Amino acid sequence: MKNSFWNVLRVSPAVLAASLLAANSALAGEANEQITTVAQLTQQNDSMGQVTSVSQFSDVQPTDWAFQALQSLVERYGCIAGYPNGTYRGNRALTRYEFAAGLNACLDRVNELIATATADLVTKEDLATLQRLQEEFSAELATLRGRVDALEARTAELEANQFSTTTKLVGEAIFTIAAPFGDDRADTDTNRNNNRDLDSNIIFADRVRLNLYTSFTGSDRLQTRLQARNLTPFGTAVTGTNMTRLGHDGDNGNEVEIDKLNYEFNLVSDAVRVKVDAFGAELWNNINVFNPDFRSSGTGALSRYGRFSPIYRASSPGGAGLTVTVNPKGPISLTGAYLAPNASDPSQGNGLFNGSNAYFGQIDFKPSKQINVGFAYSHTYQNDSPTVDGIDVNLFGSQGSSLSNRPFGNIATSANNYSFMANFRPTDKIGVGGWVGYTDAQVEQGTTSGSADIWYWAANLSIKDLGREGNTLGIIFGQPPKVTDLNFGTRANTDRDTSYHLEGLYKIKVSDNILVTPGLLVIFNPEHNDNNDTIYVGTLRTTFTF
Repeated sequence: MKNSFWNVLRVSPAVLAASLLAANSALAGEANEQITTVAQLTQQNDSMGQVTSVSQFSDVQPTDWAFQALQSLVERYGCIAGYPNGTYRGNRALTRYEFAAGLNACLDRVNELIATATADLVTKEDLATLQRLQEEFSAELATLRGRVDALEARTAELEANQFSTTTKLVGEAIFTIAAPFGDDRADTDTNRNNNRDLDSNIIFADRVRLNLYTSFTGSDRLQTRLQARNLTPFGTAVTGTNMTRLGHDGDNGNEVEIDKLNYEFNLVSDAVRVKVDAFGAELWNNINVFNPDFRSSGTGALSRYGRFSPIYRASSPGGAGLTVTVNPKGPISLTGAYLAPNASDPSQGNGLFNGSNAYFGQIDFKPSKQINVGFAYSHTYQNDSPTVDGIDVNLFGSQGSSLSNRPFGNIATSANNYSFMANFRPTDKIGVGGWVGYTDAQVEQGTTSGSADIWYWAANLSIKDLGREGNTLGIIFGQPPKVTDLNFGTRANTDRDTSYHLEGLYKIKVSDNILVTPGLLVIFNPEHNDNNDTIYVGTLRTTFTF
């Protein structure tokens, strides 16, 4: 080049300042690959406004070194644009493309001044400088024009073939290799072991979920979820106990079905969030469960019990529901919910209010990013109409012992459930959490009386970026729901011994969209019966998100 870039700039500092300013335009953003559509270019361009005085910029002071140059440009050329919040942002880094776009904007302004007979505002020296600058950056300007043309063509194609202007698709696919193994299947009778061999065949199964998220106002969301899966639960039919179930199991023969439909919105302001579940209500998807590293079925714990406190499954019989959270973004928030699994069934003993239901309340306290504690209470009622997993009375959603899920058999049962949860993060990479819960169950059928006390607890540890950035080691240990006291007619037996749940997993982040999680689940004394042999479940879960 005949003239160096910096020599050209020394000719007119005012012109340089104008070019730097105009570099904040939408075209400059596009050239820096921060904007990808013509619609976005227009939006960003509209976000900037012409100023008539440099004093309108809140971040430009008279003591700034460029203050006089900016003031002169306002008075002489009027080609300074700012942001709606009254800032200039003069310290942004500048690329050659941005400078070229800014220069082009100033040239347009100069041509406008000349065309309106105000050419006396532009000196001969300034015009010569602008001409040299235009020659210097002619290649960049040509490239920029070509990119804008290409973007316009691309945008036209996208608009002609777009799926929806209000809906986005979020998908998850899981491939699972798993197998339970050990000597014998568990027996629910505490006085014997059935000595039936444990079926230890290895399975390969999948689960696919497609979520359609639709927003009509920007602050609301309609969720429609499609699901197909064929992962047989490792429950009583396979291992003799539900304590060995995986967190993402379920089998519908890989038939695509709508398994969740809900709508959430702010009521009056963002201080009150309302969610209405028309179908597939799952309380743990609506509120905080104090277990961020393990709550997800696709990327969290491998086991059903390791994801969160059983109170959420006890209070989520599926079906329809209403959840209201007050102050969801504050240090203290309150949540109330009502769920009815058979709300769409008009028959006797069902419906929105006359069938099985759950009333739920929770208080969250999060004084800092490191500490999050909470208390939850729910009152549940279950009759003999199938609720969770097609089972009739099932107090904990197939967690814990068979006795804890159905202490009085398949007759109407109510329960008061209480649980304390906590999560503590001493560092950004280490998380410690857990829960403890108690349930007081009562018989609700005719003149029959009966009561049961049920306890459970768990603790977990997560270590992030162990071995490699993005990877996470997880350990979960606890006691699944156990009947400690039972009074029901001639039945006075309890879960005599104690089962322990031990789970280890290691989440390997292959990419932003692929997570591989090998892990091992160990159940000691299954069904709270030390006559039962220890049962193991090995799992390799691969999760694809898109």
